[in-house]
Amino acid sequence: MQQRLPLPIALLIFSSALFVISISSVTVGPMNISFSQSLQSLVFKSEEIASHINMVIHEIRFPRTLLCILVGAILAICGTVMQGLFRNPLAEPGIIGVSAGAALGAAFAIVLYGRFSHFLPELVEVLAVPLFAFIGGTVTTILVYRLGTGKMGTSVTVMLLAGVAISALSGAGIGYMNFVADDQMLRDLTLWSMGSLAGANTAAIIMCLITFCILLAVFWRKSMALNALLLGESEAAHLGIPVEKLKRQLILVTAAGVGITVSVCGMIGFVGLVIPHLGRLLCGPDHRALIPVSALLGALLLTGADMFARVAVAPAELPVGIVTALIGAPFFLYLLFQQRGRIL
Repeated sequence: MQQRLPLPIALLIFSSALFVISISSVTVGPMNISFSQSLQSLVFKSEEIASHINMVIHEIRFPRTLLCILVGAILAICGTVMQGLFRNPLAEPGIIGVSAGAALGAAFAIVLYGRFSHFLPELVEVLAVPLFAFIGGTVTTILVYRLGTGKMGTSVTVMLLAGVAISALSGAGIGYMNFVADDQMLRDLTLWSMGSLAGANTAAIIMCLITFCILLAVFWRKSMALNALLLGESEAAHLGIPVEKLKRQLILVTAAGVGITVSVCGMIGFVGLVIPHLGRLLCGPDHRALIPVSALLGALLLTGADMFARVAVAPAELPVGIVTALIGAPFFLYLLFQQRGRIL
């Protein structure tokens, strides 16, 4: 029997690792800043550090690191809940088309605002992009769920095929948005579609922090219901779980979380696929432990991927979505190879 990490020990280990990698993330970039300087500037607020170094750390790198942590945690717990909800290891917002649907909504909002930016305040764009991303992600999630669920339960094959079709349709829609966009909008859409955390700012951090806190609270309250759902829908219903109501709630909340991350930093895939498997391997399938552990692991993975993206092709910067795809795509093929007997 495989030894599992107790939750307090797992939280302590991963929190400590996240602290170290966060300080390391602040040191990585075109300007050479040592680990000790970053630690002194962030933790001890030392006045001995040069003002330009303090400015780079506090205004550029630290906000970006915070956004990495929050986005990685949101994507990880959304993937964890989605896999528990659909009861299969291949469910992930990017693979079943939810991220693509949210991306289409956000792209539509970006282009629409660009057309009428002279008449609309900047606040409209700040609110419109997350709203349209949420609508796109919600519609996509409901559509995939309806297509993949029948009298015999949820079909992984139908879900994957539906995700392929929806991603293709969303890709066509985003392509059309690129076609009608002007130069500035096209530049924004291209960078955003590959996933980037370079645009970290206070508004994005606050929005992601609020989203993460709400998601964590909701998912934690539903963790026992998710555990019961792993036994099967009929078994969970016999235990008193309102299965359909639970599905609707979690689908909407998950779509909102994915929509917010897509609107802030574009499409970053596979975090929600890889992390839940790693969390179950380390701490077991109990969602009371899996959800907080997945949040920490997701933050670790995305922060590490962003660090690699900044140094891989220095002085240029690789979009972080490319790095997560390089990590996640082989892992998905491995899972698909394992599951092929069940879905064929």
